[in-house]
Formats: sequence, structure tokens, C-alpha cells
Amino acid sequence: MATSNDIKKGLCIEFSNDIFKVVEFMHVKPGKGPAFVRTKLKSVTNGKVLDNTFSAGHKIDEVKVITRKFQYLYDDENGFHFMNNEDFSQLYLNKEMIENSNLMKAGEEVTIILKEADETPLSAELPQSVYLEVIEADPGVKGNTATNALKNAIVETGARVMVPLFIEAGDKIKVSTEDCSYLERVKE
Repeated sequence: MATSNDIKKGLCIEFSNDIFKVVEFMHVKPGKGPAFVRTKLKSVTNGKVLDNTFSAGHKIDEVKVITRKFQYLYDDENGFHFMNNEDFSQLYLNKEMIENSNLMKAGEEVTIILKEADETPLSAELPQSVYLEVIEADPGVKGNTATNALKNAIVETGARVMVPLFIEAGDKIKVSTEDCSYLERVKE
């Protein structure tokens, strides 16, 4: 049994009959009154995000987790199929369990978080960035370059990414999986 003082980013806890992952936290010590921890929790089962405040020393139920590398195989109408890189067993995850899943392409290596007790999958984490090819890009407007002008582009996975005006179809780009934003053009 842990306390609210042990809260850190990435910690999985049992709260309100569900398992949540700590996305953000902040220890607050006001000048008047007791200290507390303000958190943003994300449900690993349905993806809902909620804000919660724990008083200092509040007991929390920590969920022990393990992480394993899996390779993304394919998706169907219900979810995604992965293969364990060590024993080649397959695993299925619902679409809600993966954030920015539209950036995954076949063969991509993904870290899956499993509950240690019974190895049920809780969530999946993409690498911090992925390299994707631009399939289609809107034409840039000439003379519209006084500021950081952006245009729509569609990458090979079907995701829509805002890119600078100089990006054209066929270019490879690096995309952040955290917020689906353009990072840089990749030279081959």
C-alpha cells in the first residue's frame, strides 16, 4: 500500500473500481492548510481522463505492472493485434487502449503494459516518435511564409498531420506520437 507522496508519472493505481495511470501530478503546499497532490489520471481500460486531488498521506492502491515489447501486426474493426517478440504469442488490444493509434504501421515495435498478477494488458505506448512517408499534401499558398505556415498532409498510416509548406508527397517525416505533430523532415 502506497501513499499519495509516492505518486509519480506513469504509476498505475486502482481508484474508483478501475485502473488508472498517472499522466500528470503536482505536489502543492499552500501557505495555509494541509499539503495535497493534484493529479490527472487516465483510465487504462476506457481511456477517460479525470482530475483528482489526494490529500497528503492518503493511501492509494498501487497496481504492479510489467512492460514487454510487442510488434504491431494488423488491425480489424474491433482493435489491434500484436505479437510478442520473445515467444511469438499473439495479443489483442481494444482501440481505446492505444493513444494516437493512427500513427502505427505494420511491423512497428510497441511497449505494452501488463498487470503483473495475471498479465492482462492495460495499455500500449508507442515510441516517442515515428518515421512516416507523406502520401498526400495540400498545396502551399505562395507568399504565405511570414509566419510558421502549416498545411494538411496525409501520411502512409492514414493519419492527418500539419506540416510546413515545403513538405511534399513522397517526403519522409518524423512525427511525435504524443501530440501527432510534425518534428522534422528525414533525409534518406
